[in-house]
Amino acid sequence: QVQLVESGGGSVQAGGSLRLSCAASGYTYSSNCMGWFRQAPGKEREGVATIASGGGGTYYADSVKGRFTISQDNSKNTVYLQMSSLKPEDTAMYYCAAEDPLYGSTWYFACQFGYWGQGTQVTVSS
Repeated sequence: QVQLVESGGGSVQAGGSLRLSCAASGYTYSSNCMGWFRQAPGKEREGVATIASGGGGTYYADSVKGRFTISQDNSKNTVYLQMSSLKPEDTAMYYCAAEDPLYGSTWYFACQFGYWGQGTQVTVSS
């Protein structure tokens, strides 16, 4: 059983910060990709950030580059998304994702994502 549980979402004013957490169980991070996606009302789900669980590189969408930071704590099997200088455009449901090389169907930065959390809502007001 693979389970991803997000937490840390909430409502903040523009310019504020939030830190999202994704706790994984039944899944060994190894060198597989972990990532964060988001989906705003009326928009397609989009990749936000990715990280190689084995300590590899990171990648960010242009829209969040310089404001968001993805990191991981392998000992806790947890991935984080530190979000700063939040904008109303960042309002979305944020999903943690893990790579499933066999059955994953969502590709982002050459990662084949297939496991998903339930999502955590981030709302940024102006």
